[in-house]
Amino acid sequence: MRTARLKADGEGYYHCMSRIMERQMRLGETEKEKFRVLLRQMAAFCGVNVITYAVMGNHFHLLIEVPKAQELSDEDLLARLAILYKREYVEAIRARLAEYRKQGADEAAAELKQRYTYRMYDVSQFMKTLKQKFTQCYNRKHGRRGTLWEERFKSILLEPQRLDRKDGKWNNALLTLALYIELNAVRAGLVSDPKDYRYCGYGEAVAGGKLAREGLSRLSAGYGQAGSSWRELGALYRRQLYDQGQKATHHTQPATFSREQAGKVLEAGGELSRHELLRCRVRYFTDGVVLGSREFVEGVFVRHRNLFGPKRRTGARKLRHGDWGGLCTVRDLRLAAVSVPAA
Repeated sequence: MRTARLKADGEGYYHCMSRIMERQMRLGETEKEKFRVLLRQMAAFCGVNVITYAVMGNHFHLLIEVPKAQELSDEDLLARLAILYKREYVEAIRARLAEYRKQGADEAAAELKQRYTYRMYDVSQFMKTLKQKFTQCYNRKHGRRGTLWEERFKSILLEPQRLDRKDGKWNNALLTLALYIELNAVRAGLVSDPKDYRYCGYGEAVAGGKLAREGLSRLSAGYGQAGSSWRELGALYRRQLYDQGQKATHHTQPATFSREQAGKVLEAGGELSRHELLRCRVRYFTDGVVLGSREFVEGVFVRHRNLFGPKRRTGARKLRHGDWGGLCTVRDLRLAAVSVPAA
């Protein structure tokens, strides 16, 4: 059954994921780099902030912030158009807008702008634009036609970071998803340390990428480190990746993970540590629809009550198989909610 996509009212945070048709390994280094370039361009055009990402051989993960929709001036719109369109096209739009303003035809100018602004500040339009643009580039390069992506993209609505009024701790939905995304290449066995994978946010940030560092800095409030330097934030982030102590640095070595041992624990109905959980495949993060504190998930459930069965009384379902710090989803997944990746 097709699950309705839940969106925030105004500003929202999302984990988005999409796969190549038939899960074919079509994305080599050249394609991954092209996707990363387009990701930055589409984010700038749509007004979306990329917190982090991972581009794999047959799929990608994005952690994004979609700000509340804003009115764009004519000049702001033209600057956005310059990201996607050729100079001659943008100048033609500039001339039309100027003529409308000169004539006092503000309604016509607004209609012209709407042809482009509808793709902005919306997770669905952002993903559609990104995937279509990459498909066009990929098909031209490889002499093919037709769709490249399998079905529609998946998205999880995430709770923003905020100070919990009960115990003074920061909600960790965004941080948990960021860490999970960074560890994709580790789970796939491509690298033992995410800093060595150049097609994820952390790897790009460690290599000096300004935009990647700016993205991860959006998590800094959750550490109580707003305004920190990358040196401070990077060390903190690495410590979270490896659940290690206060002395962790950019050079901290990754801890070990035993697939065999984790598999035995799951088979026995036991619980894994957070370090182990994040190195497993977690369906809650792709199929859970909503992720956050119980209060947040219940709030989303109430706002979208019509999308759920009449017999359902509550929305929040706790994540199983370990200590997730109180995180809940709106779907009580039973089949392989957490599983060990193949060696």
